[in-house]
Amino acid sequence: MKDSKLNQPNPMDYAKVLFQVGKFEEVEKVANDVIQSDAENYQALLLLGKILLFKNKIEESKTKLLKAKEVKPDEKELDVLLSELYFRIDDYQNASKHQEALDRKDNAKRLLSFKDTIPFEVRNEKHNYRIKLLRVDPLPVIEVKINNQSSVNFLIDTGAAETVIDLDYAKELGLEIFGSDVGTFAGGKQAVTYSGKVQSFTISDLTIHNMLVHLLPVRPVSQMFGGMQIDGIIGTVLFYHFITTLDYPNEEVIFRKKTDENMKKYESNIEKLNPIIVPFWMVGDHFMVAWGSVNNSDPILMFLDTGLAGGGFIGSKTTLDKASIELDESKAFIGLGGGGKVKAIPFVVDELSFGDAQEKNIGGVYTANFPLENMLGFQIGGIISHQFFKPYALTFDFKNMKFILVRNNTKATP
Repeated sequence: MKDSKLNQPNPMDYAKVLFQVGKFEEVEKVANDVIQSDAENYQALLLLGKILLFKNKIEESKTKLLKAKEVKPDEKELDVLLSELYFRIDDYQNASKHQEALDRKDNAKRLLSFKDTIPFEVRNEKHNYRIKLLRVDPLPVIEVKINNQSSVNFLIDTGAAETVIDLDYAKELGLEIFGSDVGTFAGGKQAVTYSGKVQSFTISDLTIHNMLVHLLPVRPVSQMFGGMQIDGIIGTVLFYHFITTLDYPNEEVIFRKKTDENMKKYESNIEKLNPIIVPFWMVGDHFMVAWGSVNNSDPILMFLDTGLAGGGFIGSKTTLDKASIELDESKAFIGLGGGGKVKAIPFVVDELSFGDAQEKNIGGVYTANFPLENMLGFQIGGIISHQFFKPYALTFDFKNMKFILVRNNTKATP
């Protein structure tokens, strides 16, 4: 008599398939079941620790990843994940150890330089900071001061991770540079990025002390802003340290200290405004992904990157084909991304959905190279961006891992 177990699929093989298509909740269940019967199953510990980190369940993730480290102490993927985990809680000393293990010595040195300081420290007792945008289009811009120097203009783009300072401006400020890396930007273009830090970063009456930054040529994008010089970019890492609302209709950004009390007060204030809640996961330091659809397609994972100037969607060729979107090469133009010039073809999405939020006639662009599609180990069908969110006050809740969208709120956002 044959053993029926021989015909049963390996649960971890099944979990890996689920992971590749973004079924993270199902992956978590399978991995948990495996660990119940095999507490030292490395693949189950690794996948579960990874999913818990995507959900920002820091302590639960750390338990699984450190257990996996005991099972296989030399696995570099664990150093990547643990470095990311400690980075999220501003534990730069522990993060630096894993950066060293990955031979990223310059960044380890940068993290260690925070030894006697509190990263992202806000000394003001005020709980909410409401800052007027200088402009909304083609991207939101606010005024900032670095190390108490003169005011300059930074655009807001959650497609960036750490705050980015123009390389020439960083040299003018005399910032210390801790080494370089190569980043991938729109159209698959690559560019050298440098790492640094600032002693203070001031937005109106909000001052953040001891902050990591990246350095990259930013000033070339000023040409899109009608002569307004842009000296930097505010990205997701800064947003992550607050309950942040990017309020497009009221042309302001609101930073609230990340406390339970502030979150409850905010949720109570918007309860009657029919908020749309979109659960999300975060990979690395800024890849925020959630389910959406294009022209009533099957659900696809989308990366929320607010930095597509004037546009609302970037789609992979796979996504566009499934959504029956045809491209017209005669309309191709040359755009500007973080890595330089990129050929793009415009198109229009008849209906774009992000969770329960839906908008019609959203402008999109296609670039021949969409490296994000499989870069993170699971399929991402597109990037949802600026034009889609313009009718909303968009709030980022990193504790409960949800986006909160309030549409056309004509009153000041609570």
